[in-house]
Amino acid sequence: MSVKVSDQTTHEMYYDKIFQTMENEPYARMLGIKLIELGPGSAIAEMVPNENMVNAHGTVHGGIIFSLADYVFAAASNSYGRTAVGVNNNVNFMSAGKVGQTLTATAKEIKKTNRLAWFSIHVYSSEELIATMEAMVYRMNQHFVGSEES
Repeated sequence: MSVKVSDQTTHEMYYDKIFQTMENEPYARMLGIKLIELGPGSAIAEMVPNENMVNAHGTVHGGIIFSLADYVFAAASNSYGRTAVGVNNNVNFMSAGKVGQTLTATAKEIKKTNRLAWFSIHVYSSEELIATMEAMVYRMNQHFVGSEES
């Protein structure tokens, strides 16, 4: 007889491995993104944009802000050790980021079902909200840590 292990239990049992997997994401590392916090269905990450990350106006390129938001979304949605892949997102850019100022992104799960989950992401420069993202993932059957069955 098999017993399903809850998402919360998997998060707790494999927290270190899940954190390490998300922390070592190659693209995020290349951009200098640091995973600060990982909770069940939530995450916080930071980065400090450099002079190679600006647009023609000298402010942080929207692609960099999107990458930070997308990364924290990925961390939060995969925080249960179950592979989740992005399906849709909508980004609103509200203000410019500046080189050398720390950007902080937060992701919070709004709702999840067995197959889908919805997230709210905010990106801040210092205390100022500069972007928001609404995003949805598809939750696959496979786990990248442990097993759904025990």
